[in-house]
Amino acid sequence: MAITPVVHAIRVLERMVPPGGLLLDAAHHDFSGQRGFHGAVKRNALARRIEDFTTWANHEALTHDLPGQTIAQDPHGKVGLARFRRTLAWHIARRPGGLIALAIQYGHMRTVLDARTSTGYGSRDRRGIHGVLDVETALAAADTAARLRDRLAAGEKISGPASRRAVTAAATTPQFEGRIVPATFAKKAAAFLARDGIVLFDNPDTFLICAFKHDNALCDPDPDATAPRQYACKTGCGNTVRTDAHALQMRQRADEIDQLAAHAPDPIGKRLRANAARLRETAYIHDATAQTAEALT
Repeated sequence: MAITPVVHAIRVLERMVPPGGLLLDAAHHDFSGQRGFHGAVKRNALARRIEDFTTWANHEALTHDLPGQTIAQDPHGKVGLARFRRTLAWHIARRPGGLIALAIQYGHMRTVLDARTSTGYGSRDRRGIHGVLDVETALAAADTAARLRDRLAAGEKISGPASRRAVTAAATTPQFEGRIVPATFAKKAAAFLARDGIVLFDNPDTFLICAFKHDNALCDPDPDATAPRQYACKTGCGNTVRTDAHALQMRQRADEIDQLAAHAPDPIGKRLRANAARLRETAYIHDATAQTAEALT
């Protein structure tokens, strides 16, 4: 199973190789080698193909007067295969539902991130996706703590059963400011995420921050999980935290839903209005129970 752009790419590759051949067969893709390679294209050949694609894409963009669609030169060097792994990890770690997206995109590889199943690209070794994913997840959690710290310093109030833990995490989490992340950082990232109860995960789809504590989580995390299942966030979870900004966003979303309900058939409109009412009620509960950071310390 794969998304449409990937299916299109596979169909093109199928036309470039003989029936029964590998989609990235070295004998038909490694043109510069001009040797009878067996197996798949090696890293060097794929790196050259990436550079060729960049050149072609930039030429097409300029030809069609679309300078904003060009691929800018990277100050850190050429774009290689190792760079894509970090890009993938960024989208998984920093997007609610990212694990679902990965399961759809890479389901044919039997990649199971929560269980950390060892299969090829998703292996648990130092160069596997999980180590890189831990780095991105740790950086995202540090960013969440920094934003919460700034909001509290600006006078926003906080509510939720995990408020006190969140304030502690915001005050004690180091802030990462534009640095190169070395390969050795993966172990530090894993240790950072293992601090059960004081690691913060932003979940904009549910307008909250999760101060993930494994025993309190209602999202049914795996026994060894160090992060919540953000796509399975449950009302009433003991890890929930909200700020004044979240309450404002919930009211804005409720207004948007009401506009949709006004143009929807009655059954759907009724459900939409009920959803909007729940959002406003949650925002009201926040207003009634929120406290300052000073009151919680």
